[in-house]
Amino acid sequence: MARFKKYSYEQQLLLPVSFNNQILPGTFEYTLNMLIDEKFDLTIFYDKFKNDVEGAPAYDPAILLKIVLFAYSRGIISSRKIADFAAENIVCIALSADSKPHFTTIQR
Repeated sequence: MARFKKYSYEQQLLLPVSFNNQILPGTFEYTLNMLIDEKFDLTIFYDKFKNDVEGAPAYDPAILLKIVLFAYSRGIISSRKIADFAAENIVCIALSADSKPHFTTIQR
């Protein structure tokens, strides 16, 4: 009778992930990350936030822009699907530094 390696779906796995190691030079996501962080002036968005004294901290516009543009580059345009993509795709997780904005935040 054949023997197989034992397996169990109940086991857990902890995978340490370095975000910098996921964004490789020469890729689209590397260029997108560099452009948004170093070349784009996003201060135009800052005046819209009125939470410096009260209210919850907001997502950095750079993070949201990275998520949306990276998702668009993969053909994902629905805000719900972008939110799922940001939570499931390891490169998108690295680009967003593990931010998981709600689809309504992405929609706005």
